[in-house]
Amino acid sequence: MNTDEILKEIKKAIDSSLLIIVEGKKDKASLEQLGFNPENIFIINVKGTINEFIEKIIEKNRETIILTDFDSTGKKLYFQIKRELVKNGIKVNNSFRLSMLKAKISHIEGLATFLENSE
Repeated sequence: MNTDEILKEIKKAIDSSLLIIVEGKKDKASLEQLGFNPENIFIINVKGTINEFIEKIIEKNRETIILTDFDSTGKKLYFQIKRELVKNGIKVNNSFRLSMLKAKISHIEGLATFLENSE
């Protein structure tokens, strides 16, 4: 499988210091392994409500990538977060997410392993 598109999106996201939203610690660890700055990665599964989490992201006022999984929970979170961010003037970048979908990568925590096995 050609991973060039995903690698291009990873480089673009790292270089532009976009905020990245993930569902859990393993997702964050996978992105860190790929070179992402841990300070730009925000985990949804933290103390507080989803609305409090969204408020924190809005306060950052930066373009954001939402990398939730492609299961039903992840899709629901994606649309909920995206709706609120866009409503508050935050640009949501979907190109990374779409490249993962095309490559049939359904879980963020497996991204680093997938890329290692593709080389």
